[in-house]
Amino acid sequence: MLTLIGGFLARGRTVDLVLCQAKGSYLGEIPEGANRVELKPTGGLYTRWHAAMVSMRDFFDLLRPVLLASKIAPETARLRSLQQYIEDSRPDVILSALPYANLIAIWAKRKSKHTPAVIVSERIALATYCAAPSNFRKWRWRYLPALVRRTYPGADKVVAVSNYVADELTAVVGLQKGLVTTIYNPVVDDSLRERAREELEHPWFRPGAAPVVLGVGRLTEQKDFATLMRAFSRVREDREARLVILGEGGLRADLEKLANQLGISADVDMPGFVANPLKYMARASVLVLSSEYEGLPGVLIQALACGCPVVSTDCPGGSAEILADQKYGALVGIGDVDAMAEAVRAELDNPRSRDLLLQRAEDFTVERAVDKFLELIDSSAATAAARQ
Repeated sequence: MLTLIGGFLARGRTVDLVLCQAKGSYLGEIPEGANRVELKPTGGLYTRWHAAMVSMRDFFDLLRPVLLASKIAPETARLRSLQQYIEDSRPDVILSALPYANLIAIWAKRKSKHTPAVIVSERIALATYCAAPSNFRKWRWRYLPALVRRTYPGADKVVAVSNYVADELTAVVGLQKGLVTTIYNPVVDDSLRERAREELEHPWFRPGAAPVVLGVGRLTEQKDFATLMRAFSRVREDREARLVILGEGGLRADLEKLANQLGISADVDMPGFVANPLKYMARASVLVLSSEYEGLPGVLIQALACGCPVVSTDCPGGSAEILADQKYGALVGIGDVDAMAEAVRAELDNPRSRDLLLQRAEDFTVERAVDKFLELIDSSAATAAARQ
């Protein structure tokens, strides 16, 4: 979203960045010229009542994921504040991302005296995400697809980050095909290339050192770094190699314990969150995406743009789409340790052409994404203006 904002500002557009909470690792990277707005939460009972009053016809769909959920989504608690922002600022278009932010954007539009165009975007394979064991146990995720099915038709357009996500929204969630369009995430630009060239102070990436297998992502069940560690231990059986995993999360202690059990802890480094993973990708021998599901995995695109060979699980999401069914990288089964180890060995022994990888990355440029988003924004804004 920050990348899109930079692209919109460069085209002379006025942009408000509306946040539920002004915090996080990227807060310092908001492009100059964007007006930052932080929404204010309301109390739990008032929030639930306000959501229920948006549309009584959706009452039963709201019941379990919102009204009776033990924990309210932080976005839902900002519904009244977003409505007030719309009425005060009168934006032409709202572009939102992530399910509950998308829901409150549509609800706030319904309740507001001003009715801007609302474009919502899905970044993950929603039905797959909600069905994952760690999410299915929570009401606000288990019953979300039904609420999305009822609510998203109130948007002017739904943007999916991959064709897989778009197909799931129509075939599984039940949205009309005409409502959903695919626009790939803006990933590749000159800034990416410059950051990839930054100096890297890490002894494992020095010239002549053993090859490095790289993983990037939050230390969560979704990313399944346990499978990557097990596959790496197989690779280590017949060659010298090292594994670096960039990211932080709740499974750090479990992964450290697993590395000890596998006897590979001396060859595994987990430095935590890294602001610039690109300089690691530019020097790694192979990047592995071991996820159980994704939307459009940006790390694969970033790695291709850095000329780094990749191996990915053929998980729900856009991995197979990005790699064009293995033309640009190997695909293996989810949780398949042996296949992942073999694919890593193959890339280490005979990596794909750097030029081929760089060529594919050009399909995910910032300029192309900004063009498509602005075309959609302008047409949606014109339609919304005609409704006023």
